Amino acid sequence: MKYDIIVIGSGPGGYIAAVRASQLGKKVAIIEKYSTLGGTCLNVGCIPSKALLDSSHHYYDAVHHFEEHGISVENPKFDFSKMIDRKAKVVEQTTGGIKFLMDKNNIDVYEGLGSFENATHVKITKNDGSSEVIEGTNIIIATGSKPSTLPFISIDKERIITSTEALKLKEVPKHLIVIGGGVIGLELGSVYKRLGADVSVVEYAPTITPTMDKDVSKELTKVLKKQGVKFNVSHGVTAVERKGDEVVVTATNKKGEEVTFTGDYCLVAVGRRPYTDGLGLENAGVKVTERGQIDVNDHLQTNVSNIYAIGDVVRGAMLAHKAEEEGVVVAEYLAGEKPHIDYNLIPGIIYTWPEVAAVGKTEQELKDSNVDYKSGKFSMRALGRSRASGDIDGFVKVLADKNTDEILGVHMVGARVADLIMEMAVAMEFRASAEDIARICHGHPTYSEAVKEAAKAAWDGKPLNA
Repeated sequence: MKYDIIVIGSGPGGYIAAVRASQLGKKVAIIEKYSTLGGTCLNVGCIPSKALLDSSHHYYDAVHHFEEHGISVENPKFDFSKMIDRKAKVVEQTTGGIKFLMDKNNIDVYEGLGSFENATHVKITKNDGSSEVIEGTNIIIATGSKPSTLPFISIDKERIITSTEALKLKEVPKHLIVIGGGVIGLELGSVYKRLGADVSVVEYAPTITPTMDKDVSKELTKVLKKQGVKFNVSHGVTAVERKGDEVVVTATNKKGEEVTFTGDYCLVAVGRRPYTDGLGLENAGVKVTERGQIDVNDHLQTNVSNIYAIGDVVRGAMLAHKAEEEGVVVAEYLAGEKPHIDYNLIPGIIYTWPEVAAVGKTEQELKDSNVDYKSGKFSMRALGRSRASGDIDGFVKVLADKNTDEILGVHMVGARVADLIMEMAVAMEFRASAEDIARICHGHPTYSEAVKEAAKAAWDGKPLNA
């Protein structure tokens, strides 16, 4: 079979690239090594983690917050197996939806490991050992990423686990040690903390979420500590050893002292690595960087002119929505259109509670670039909507150019900020000023009023409700 476009990998980047290419009149095939479509995000990442986050949040509210709302629930209990079953059903429905999209858009789906025979031919090795070869005028690599580890850690997938295993445990840990204070570690740590586990986060950097704005890291640390999560920053892990049903983590603190943590599970959440195993890139002559990423230009084109790569397997943030946008960009570019993507405006989100969201530059980045900026901040505590729901933690911070008032970065911690951040992403796409947002009427009472107030604080330093 010969296709206009072959997509290897069916995660958010791959399946969206396939759909968009088909919409633009291309004959498309997609290859997926696993039996379900959707990649890491839909199967063992974004979707199942949000399902468990929501389930655990409901339970946490029943235990800690229902009473203040006048709702009496005596001794709330949870059935962890039902939570896991519900998560599995959500995943099944979502991955089934991807299969529907493939059928709807007349995309041929091949199950098996795709590997290059040369720059235009891809061999598909199926689970039964049989294989076939298909030809593509253009090929898009969308094979994603896998959890990283440290050289001295042996992941046994039982007690020393990655995010994949953390989403399908048979029990709630008594003490979960999380190595890594980034998005994945904090989200999954939150799930099990809400369900009664002791959770200890061990982070090498001096703050959690080290790539985010420092005010965000500080606020999130404060609120998660209040929920009972223990943080050990500036700790370099040196050893992880399993002893029966216990795991001992050895680390060196900032004073150079050796400390140990003992738990029944250890989640290794130190990031992810590009996944190109078995792809046969060398057969097509595709170059890979020192970090294992596929090297691409501004059009996401590799050094081989008809081969493109998107998502976690190339440079940039490892985010599902970034992969999706890149998939659209490549599909449209191959159809002769002129798409664009602004990497500065890809939002970063953490689905703890309160949520965290950011877009644009951090305050430290502006300082490092010698940009003359101004800052406006507004506390969620000052909102009527926040007091009504009891979600008073957090803030919105708007950074704007001191001379032009153009919004340069926005950082939020609070209820539903994962959704609120998009208002500011849109505003920044159209190069709005802080005054523009401050002068737009926002519904009352809503969480979005914090955005308006922070923008006004950045614009003229005079928020109305603070």
